[in-house]
Amino acid sequence: MPREFSRLDRIGDQIQRELSQLIMREIKDPRLGMVTINAVRVSKDLGYADIYVSMLSTEELSEDSPEVQESLKVLRNASGFLRGQLGRAMKLRVIPQLRFHFDTLQGQSRHIDSLINKAVGKEPVVRQDDSDDGEPKA
Repeated sequence: MPREFSRLDRIGDQIQRELSQLIMREIKDPRLGMVTINAVRVSKDLGYADIYVSMLSTEELSEDSPEVQESLKVLRNASGFLRGQLGRAMKLRVIPQLRFHFDTLQGQSRHIDSLINKAVGKEPVVRQDDSDDGEPKA
């Protein structure tokens, strides 16, 4: 019977938990906005960990926006410190190099949602009648 999660998935989940705590508590740079770690993908040889982050903002952010570039720059500069802290918190022989990327999935999902709403509309496809409430009629 195969395992549900591979070792790399478990390591990625633990890195995600530890990094979110470290970023929240240890990095005090005012240029860094409200950062959320959406996913961590670890290479098979544990050489690299690709960390996908999104940022909380009132306007739609893209990978090219200056706020995103500044936050990624802060995270990349702090990656050595974060890697050292991960080494103390995790029981691994090798701590992967951290590579931070902006996660564009939220913007894409909003765009697809708006296209669906435009095509179908806000009204539900299946309507329920008031007389049909699911109870047997006497």
